[in-house]
Amino acid sequence: MSFEFFIALRYLLAKRKQAFISLISLISTIGVAVGVMALIIALALMTGLQGEMRDRMLGSSAHIYAWKTGGLGDYGAEVKRLEQVRDVVGAAPAIFGKALISTPQGDAFVTLKGIDPALEPNVTDIRRSISQGSVAALTETSEEEPPGILLGKALAAQLGSPGHPVAVGESVTLLTPQGTLSPMGMIPRTRRVRVVGIYSLGLYEFDSAYGFVSLDFAKRLFAKDAPDLLQLKVDDVYRAPEIADAVMDQMGKNWVAQDWADMNQALFSALWLEKMAISITIGLIVLVAALNIIASLVLLVMEKSRDIAILKTMGTSAPRVMRIFMLQGLVIGIIGTIIGGVGGVTVCWVLTKYRLIHIPEDIYQVSYVPFIVEPLDLIVVLASAIVICFLATIYPSRQASRLDPVQALRFE
Repeated sequence: MSFEFFIALRYLLAKRKQAFISLISLISTIGVAVGVMALIIALALMTGLQGEMRDRMLGSSAHIYAWKTGGLGDYGAEVKRLEQVRDVVGAAPAIFGKALISTPQGDAFVTLKGIDPALEPNVTDIRRSISQGSVAALTETSEEEPPGILLGKALAAQLGSPGHPVAVGESVTLLTPQGTLSPMGMIPRTRRVRVVGIYSLGLYEFDSAYGFVSLDFAKRLFAKDAPDLLQLKVDDVYRAPEIADAVMDQMGKNWVAQDWADMNQALFSALWLEKMAISITIGLIVLVAALNIIASLVLLVMEKSRDIAILKTMGTSAPRVMRIFMLQGLVIGIIGTIIGGVGGVTVCWVLTKYRLIHIPEDIYQVSYVPFIVEPLDLIVVLASAIVICFLATIYPSRQASRLDPVQALRFE
């Protein structure tokens, strides 16, 4: 153990007359620990929320939407061409339209998505999210039976009676703006459909407001001859913008492609801004703890002025005296940072493992948030806390190193 470190520990663990200074040092250590722990938990919360929303969003919708000016025509051939684009792992057609869905117990506006049941699982998680029925049942209806529809779990609950959501096999009614032209104007068309499946994609926006029907039925329902667009799934979601550009280059000038990051840019920008705001706000706790370190070191310098004078008289240089008090502040900062880091990671692990934090699903789209501690975030928080604590030691340490032994010992 070096001379400076030995003296720093002696002063840090002072007893008897200096017990008050030790108490302030303990409070400073606790302050640093609480600040670091709070900052780690806050960053983990926002990281987990962003990741959970991103994963569920990418499981509920395609990574890239591509459409052709003038219509798709034979979408089967276009799907094969798109699957030849590098890094594209799946393609499927889709038709979108609005409708009013009704039951004797309730009604709701819904976005109908016409899909090819054989190709849709290649681009979304719809097959894995089915809790009742199946995706294949959309095409298994006979001429005597009404067309099938897949409803989200939240939508099924909204259309049913309290405690009894709409179940597989029940019928619902669809009302669409497209209808029959008459002397009285356009008469909206009503169609009876049969629920063939209940899904839960985990994203409230889809589970509460989307219904899936077969592509052929959607064409008849919305009076369309071809799909609106083609959905694409890629092997690396973070390279989706590059792949979207490659799709337009390879498919021709009459093709347009838009990736998921571009479509949800406003949402993730808001989440990032919220993460930064929370980090800065909670980071002030570490600054408050650093002020406590300054106060404790200033008091220690005043209390130990006689000891400092004796050390200088015995030949201890000013830089060595300065290092003594810097090391004391660093010990406080490092111990507090380690305790706060371990505590923060532990709390995040417990909250994630036992799913203790639930949030309103209709506001945040997800009902549960995992606390994900990113290694880079952890390193930045720990390093920043130690640097702040070190900077807090500079002023008191310089004051100690400038102490005049003659003036300190004059009245001793």
